[in-house]
Amino acid sequence: MNKNNLPIYFAIAVIFGILIGSFFSGSSTALSAFSSNSKNEIKIKKLLDYIQRDYVDTVNTDKLLDDAIAQMLNKLDPHSVYIPKENLQAITENMQGNFVGIGVQFRMIKDSVTVIQPIKGGPSIKAGILAGDRILVANNDTLYGKNIRSSNIPKFLKGNPNTKVTLQIYRKRNDSLFNVEITRGKVNIKSVDLAYMINDSVGYIKLDRFARNTYREFKTSLQELKTNGMTDLIIDLRGNGGGFIDIANQIVDEFLEDGKKIVFTKNNKNEINESFATEEGIFENGGLYVLIDENSASASEIVAGALQDNDKGTIIGRRSFGKGLVQQEMDLGDGSAVRLTIARYYTPTGRSIQKPYTKNGDENYFSNFQERVYSGELTNKDSIPVIDSLQYITPKGKIVYGGGGIIPDVFVGIDTTSYLNNFYFTAITNFAFEYVDTHRKEVSEKWTLDQFSTDFDTDEQILNAFFTQNKEFMPAAKDKETIKKFLTATIANAIFGDVGFYKIQHKDDPMIQKVLELENHQE
Repeated sequence: MNKNNLPIYFAIAVIFGILIGSFFSGSSTALSAFSSNSKNEIKIKKLLDYIQRDYVDTVNTDKLLDDAIAQMLNKLDPHSVYIPKENLQAITENMQGNFVGIGVQFRMIKDSVTVIQPIKGGPSIKAGILAGDRILVANNDTLYGKNIRSSNIPKFLKGNPNTKVTLQIYRKRNDSLFNVEITRGKVNIKSVDLAYMINDSVGYIKLDRFARNTYREFKTSLQELKTNGMTDLIIDLRGNGGGFIDIANQIVDEFLEDGKKIVFTKNNKNEINESFATEEGIFENGGLYVLIDENSASASEIVAGALQDNDKGTIIGRRSFGKGLVQQEMDLGDGSAVRLTIARYYTPTGRSIQKPYTKNGDENYFSNFQERVYSGELTNKDSIPVIDSLQYITPKGKIVYGGGGIIPDVFVGIDTTSYLNNFYFTAITNFAFEYVDTHRKEVSEKWTLDQFSTDFDTDEQILNAFFTQNKEFMPAAKDKETIKKFLTATIANAIFGDVGFYKIQHKDDPMIQKVLELENHQE
């Protein structure tokens, strides 16, 4: 298990509905249509009143209604979902791309809230909070030694804008204990995980999702890479579960010429809404590669499909998830909401890439990874299922298919040799943090990232220390290099941030190596 596979982030995307957010205005029409059906409203109210008044046992009617709504939506499609009010704020923050808080990435380590990184531009970094600091107390709430779940920590740190929270901090690097007052503020949840030059001409941008802030971050990164001499770009959409359709359209517009169709949607009245590229794109003439995998869904597939159908760039990787439905979020008036499928979307050639699903719930719909393993399609392009009747032709004569995800132009099978299970992942992550936490001053002053990526642990003393500490994970010889690479990358992540992790992982990333191979053949 590694960051390239991103199973944790994809699981979150599934919880968020593998979203394509509607670009349609408001939801008042849909809600008024629902509420105006007085017969249904009276029926539901009467039933709840009967249960509350006459049912033999005590019943939580609020929960009963929540469950009933969820079951009702379950009869529709896998992406029409109910969002309880206790979950709505987190989902909204994730898709808006910001929240109000102190701005730290943290983990519970030995029952202490430990700062992994203060978030760039957030209140904590301005207040001097450092990686490795332990947050012991927030106002009058003790946060250590109480077995508090990680998911419950944010409620002590988040709050309303401009409110203050006093933290008691223990700093291990100089064995100090002190208080710091932080004014809560808006914290950006970055959408661009990484943007850097792989070599003198090839740039790389990794998108985590398509949130409200994604296009702004993407455009800034694109401009910076162009300034640094980029002539060819890799967009990495692996593990990207989706987001807003209008944000996907804006990103595609940077690459397509004026008037090219990006996507169109069709609702239950057969009304068609089309989106076209404008003349505003700043990379219409550059070389382009898009990386996708089985966890690339929704808005990621809009981007890949629009470029593929317009014969722009090269799609590399494995068949994408296969979601061709558009949702709109509708407020239910009590802090909860429904995300209702209101349309299907189609790529420029007219294909729907929605994979089949059964109504009334399909347990395998979101977790068909094993089916793809057993069918062989993750290692062999010839095993990817295609439906001849759903064959389409691009303007330049390339054959593409609908009916279940985007099939890449260039196939790269899954790298089974670099897979680490959850036990290795957890052990390596914990060891890497402990190592950096103990040697933080030494490693941060000694290494630049470039030096670290080539010279760190060449004698394998640290790798051997990991195996000594985790004897149960002694690997077969073939796994040793994979573990060494992931350990080095995870330590780099703790020192340099995400750029450290990915730069080391990318040195022998099969899809990126395929891009560089294609680049060399063009020279």
